[in-house]
Amino acid sequence: MSRPAIANIHLNHLRHNYRVLKEKAGNAAVMAVIKANAYGHGLDLIAPTLLDEGCQSFAVTDAGEGFRLRRILGSRPDIVVLSGIFDAEDAALCLEFALTPVVAEAWQINALRNASFTGQVWLKVDTGMKRLGCEDVMQMFATCRKQDIAIAGIMSHLACADIPDHPLNHQQVKAFQQYLAALPEPMPASLLNSAGLITMPEYTMNTVRPGIALYGAEPVRNYPLGLQPVMQLTSRIMQVRTVRKGESISYGADYTASKDMRIAVAALGYADGLPRSLSNRGMAMPTNTQDKNAILPVVGRICMDYCLLDASHVSLASNDTVEFWGEAIPVVDVARQAGTIAYELFTGVGERVMRKAVM
Repeated sequence: MSRPAIANIHLNHLRHNYRVLKEKAGNAAVMAVIKANAYGHGLDLIAPTLLDEGCQSFAVTDAGEGFRLRRILGSRPDIVVLSGIFDAEDAALCLEFALTPVVAEAWQINALRNASFTGQVWLKVDTGMKRLGCEDVMQMFATCRKQDIAIAGIMSHLACADIPDHPLNHQQVKAFQQYLAALPEPMPASLLNSAGLITMPEYTMNTVRPGIALYGAEPVRNYPLGLQPVMQLTSRIMQVRTVRKGESISYGADYTASKDMRIAVAALGYADGLPRSLSNRGMAMPTNTQDKNAILPVVGRICMDYCLLDASHVSLASNDTVEFWGEAIPVVDVARQAGTIAYELFTGVGERVMRKAVM
């Protein structure tokens, strides 16, 4: 190993989270959302663990992710492509790798038929988010029947499920129910994401689609499920040095030592996924010293490859390990401090950060 920036992936925590969500889902099937390299956690680590837990349905972003996942998992589970298809090449991939695309436009159904696609599709309807989704579900239904394309079910996506009292939640439920009622025959339905499982559990329907909760980030503030963090982002200290009172630190010289300080240089920067917005405000914690619970404030601007930590009050040394989020520091707290969300932190962890399975 060269660069000591490591994302420890706690697979036992993933198993725990899946079981919590499975119980929350009741009789509904769980479609595990593992798009964007399993939210940055590593598709090759996350997917087989969930399959071993009994998950039989997975969701990815596009057909490219779909065929990579099929090569990892083999022929057993259903792989749903949430963004559907973009062109004829995607349609061919859906055929070759037995993928189940989500469609919102009639041309997608026609492209699948032209590729001799023999599988199923999910129909996506827009119920208020104004992102992807068809508005004329009867036309889509009729096109599928005309092209002899089987329908796995109808789905939509909630925009404000993490805000329990937001009026759009029940507006979307009502619109979704109207779409279902308009169909000439009953169809399996899927509406709830991670947050929806907490705030709207009465609408689990046939399939739920948890994403962020699988990875241990509580999706709804003040309504914890008891999830456990799957990713622990760590790095090692490269050097500990003394900075004298009045000297400046890092780019721009916008931090000046108010006293003599011990500064620890950690091998983690914004190219690894540590947001530059945490300059002069983020923190880390030691993981392998007697000062395990000590807070190490980020001082100065975060660099591409490094960040600097105030270690004046701890006995930190070169090669000691520090955590930036995970076991001791909740990722949702880091996200809040950085002015973003846990999703962005997870998916922003760079390729050069090693994902290391922890059982």
